[in-house]
Amino acid sequence: MTRVVVLGAGMIGAACARELALAGCAVTVVDRSGPAAGTTAHGEGNVLVSDKGPGPELELAKLSRELWPAILDGDPNAGAAEWDPKGGIVVATTPEGAGALAEFAESQREAGVTADEMDAAALAAAEPHLTRDVAMAVHYPGDAQVQPAGAATALLAAAVRAGAELRTGCEVLGAARRGGRITGVRTSGGTIEGDAVVNAAGPWSGEVARRLGVRLGVRPRRGEVLVTAPMPPTVFHKVYDADYVGAVGSAAEDLQASAVVEATRGGTILLGSSRRRVGFDDRIRPEVLSVIAAKALRLFPALAGVPVIRAYGGFRPFVPDHLPVIGADPGLDGLWHATGHEGAGIGLSAGTAAVLRDLMLGREPAIDAAPFRADRPAVQSEGENL
Repeated sequence: MTRVVVLGAGMIGAACARELALAGCAVTVVDRSGPAAGTTAHGEGNVLVSDKGPGPELELAKLSRELWPAILDGDPNAGAAEWDPKGGIVVATTPEGAGALAEFAESQREAGVTADEMDAAALAAAEPHLTRDVAMAVHYPGDAQVQPAGAATALLAAAVRAGAELRTGCEVLGAARRGGRITGVRTSGGTIEGDAVVNAAGPWSGEVARRLGVRLGVRPRRGEVLVTAPMPPTVFHKVYDADYVGAVGSAAEDLQASAVVEATRGGTILLGSSRRRVGFDDRIRPEVLSVIAAKALRLFPALAGVPVIRAYGGFRPFVPDHLPVIGADPGLDGLWHATGHEGAGIGLSAGTAAVLRDLMLGREPAIDAAPFRADRPAVQSEGENL
């Protein structure tokens, strides 16, 4: 039985642990804190196809969207995941934005994504509290949402039921090696041996890689979210401004913000989103929250005066070419990576785990995994690790 050590108990690590354990591997999941305690706990739970143009990431998103319902079907902890195939609505508020959105949606249709243009009446029926100052709207019925910490915990519990072991409070200190191959990891709780090691440490993957003696160009990108007080049903889809796609794809270090609004089952409304390259500076910036709130109010003026009960932030695992890293490390035999999903890790986790499982077991993945290789220039460039 192949022994696999998975580094990270967030969404990606949990999904990988589940797939590998179900495939018959002896899996040990290692985390320096606890399950879903890092980036996963600070996400919105997006499972999106709407924000991805044709290419490898969209193919991974489509695979993941197909797998998610099957993964949760019959799982005893599925309720914690709060799976909600609510669909998404992308709106453009300017003629220029409408033109760009129309072109983007058409390219997605050609790639197999359902993207339906909405007229004013359909939009008003779907989102009665949305501003009427909209130049174009597109409905994506494939978009969905989960409660990220609950979903990760459900996947991790499935891995444990399949025989995986979870070790928390273990910080990775270095690699155990023999003959140019990794044979385990040295941690604050002792050495954990394995035939293979999976680096699924999210925005900390670059630092973990450095401790293991290899280079991996994954860096943190900060984001913040506002949470309103619970409300009666007000927002019925994931609704965002079309400029969100540009913010996601930007590599700029300064603030990138766009309006993203969605409700939770508990009645709170999540207002995002921001992107900043500030290292691991975790200070909440009031000026950033003000920008987020202002943009959200332009889409949903009815939210004016609604109390905001809290704000939180987290770090996304950023790669300059905006593609995740899934596959074998080019310099250390036995080391694998599953990271670099930036803000899409929740949604892409199911497909990522399936692809990684197939690669590790010598199978042909359902999609082309070559674009996600760890030896590509964006991942191996000098100066990428923090």
